[in-house]
Amino acid sequence: MIKHKTITHPLKPLFNADSKILILGSFPSVKTREYGFFYGHPQNRFWPLLDMIFGVKLSTDIEERKAFLLQHHIALYDVIFKCDIIGSSDASIQNVIPSDLSPIFKEVDIKRIFCNGGIAHRYYKKYQENKTGFKAIGLPSTSPANARYSIDDLYDKWKIIGEYCL
Repeated sequence: MIKHKTITHPLKPLFNADSKILILGSFPSVKTREYGFFYGHPQNRFWPLLDMIFGVKLSTDIEERKAFLLQHHIALYDVIFKCDIIGSSDASIQNVIPSDLSPIFKEVDIKRIFCNGGIAHRYYKKYQENKTGFKAIGLPSTSPANARYSIDDLYDKWKIIGEYCL
């Protein structure tokens, strides 16, 4: 039987004083933890979606991706700081310790919060919504496990973020 492992989030939130929107995922996948930055699984559609929304073609270079996000006023983090998880399966998440989003809100005037997937949205509403005072917009997960949505379907839902990044 495969067992849960207790994992602490290895990444720091990405934001700066000019960030306007905050995109929250659930918890970094095994591939993301190996890569060392958000949405590091090569099949995750987060980065291809940003390419489509902003008309760019980013490389896999972490520094380039960070600079792009900050230039477009996008902050990134996850709703879960520590949990028990099997591999990368959001469905297996147990014993959640939520992320502390207060450092972001102390330094940044966030205008809108988006959650990448239903699990992120559910945990945000449970643990963080009352603290931040923001209702988040739930967007379909960009995970390769979310086969129900094609890249074009995801684009139709995700293109709203471009309106807040101007």
